[in-house]
Amino acid sequence: MAMDPAFDVVVIGAGGAGLAAASTAASCGARVLLVEADKTLGGSTALSGGVVYAAGTSLQRSCGVEDDPAAMARYYMAVNQYKLEAALVSRLCHDSAAVFEWLVSLGVSFPEANLYVSGVDGIRRGHRAAGHGAEIAAALEASLVGQSVETAVATRVRSLVRDETGAVCGINVEGEDVTCRAVVLATGGFGANPTMLAEHFPDALRHPDLAWYIGSRQCKGDGIAMGLTAGGELSTRNRGLLLLTPGFAKELEVYLPGWVAFVNHEGRRFIDETVEYSVHAEVIREQTAGECFAVFDEASRLAATGKPAPNWSAERLAHFAATGHVRSAATVEALAEDIGVRAEAMAETIAAYNRNCAAGHDSDFFKDPQWLRPIATPPFYAARVRPAVICWTGTGLRIDAQARVLDRAGRPIPGLFAAGETTGGMFGPCYAGGGASITNALVYGRVAGRNAAGAA
Repeated sequence: MAMDPAFDVVVIGAGGAGLAAASTAASCGARVLLVEADKTLGGSTALSGGVVYAAGTSLQRSCGVEDDPAAMARYYMAVNQYKLEAALVSRLCHDSAAVFEWLVSLGVSFPEANLYVSGVDGIRRGHRAAGHGAEIAAALEASLVGQSVETAVATRVRSLVRDETGAVCGINVEGEDVTCRAVVLATGGFGANPTMLAEHFPDALRHPDLAWYIGSRQCKGDGIAMGLTAGGELSTRNRGLLLLTPGFAKELEVYLPGWVAFVNHEGRRFIDETVEYSVHAEVIREQTAGECFAVFDEASRLAATGKPAPNWSAERLAHFAATGHVRSAATVEALAEDIGVRAEAMAETIAAYNRNCAAGHDSDFFKDPQWLRPIATPPFYAARVRPAVICWTGTGLRIDAQARVLDRAGRPIPGLFAAGETTGGMFGPCYAGGGASITNALVYGRVAGRNAAGAA
């Protein structure tokens, strides 16, 4: 007769997905072991801005926002050209409000002023926690108190244990097996693993001198590797979110100032410079050399306050011009020659831009008039901008809507579940909106925890 396993469920990784899985599994009556490689819990969720992307929430209703999960799902799929797993996206959207209300019940505060448009469809679906990601992580950790959850920190799991049928029945830690009835992989992505980045997200290293990862340093793809060894399969390659950077410093500045004009190597503007960061990287990636230039003049430099990007203040820009991080010239044509842009085309582009500024209307890309500042006072400046800051990775294990890891034939691997950045299929060429990654982690963390407990 087989011995009773040490735990019902083992959750590997204690970021948002892992904490949600452990809390939910325990609330379903399971005995849970939560294992985390770092010394503290929270993972990348604790480091994030703490935005939950959701539709049909109580906060939306109190603010008079009419919305529903079906509309969110249609937008989510359309903005990504349907290059996603539709069933996964549907569940993510339809469970998003329940996840938001769960966080509220755990004590997370979401002020009305923090409900904002975080996508590109004009609907206020971004719910930012008052205490950002740290507040969400702390509330999730607190939800474990009083439940049957044992936690092991500073412990890295290297492999899964499987029985003679191939079912996952435990983990191996430092050469010792810990048995269980089901495992949830929630180790995050692979942003801190250069080898996996090169293999699975090559766009992230297109500008290697600028690339750096903003998430947990423990996100090395362990869960993905374990899932593949167990017979799992990867979702679409080369997925993730990159943020723009001029390379001034390794500091997270999600937004560049709206008063610059983006010009490509052909000397043309190609986008409203104030659109959401969720779409900027993909658009700039398709420009020549995968980059553009933020062009401005001396008047704009002198007026720069460093909001919302601290490095874009008058003093800092003068410093970067002196060090060569920002190029400058006495004329637009000379600036274009210096940065390798078609001079005649750029001169015409800037002239047209100045006419739009004078008219108070951007006739080309319809940028909000408040950001229209002429580029007319020498010297003229240009900062090279590239998508290179790695926010999160979106290639991961294929799962179904029950958070079960699938093998290469599309069959669930018995006893193995996954959630969050360890999985793929929910993200395509365009990040649907700020907070979608946290919603993904929490929705599928809860699904994985509930179903792992059921399997146990």
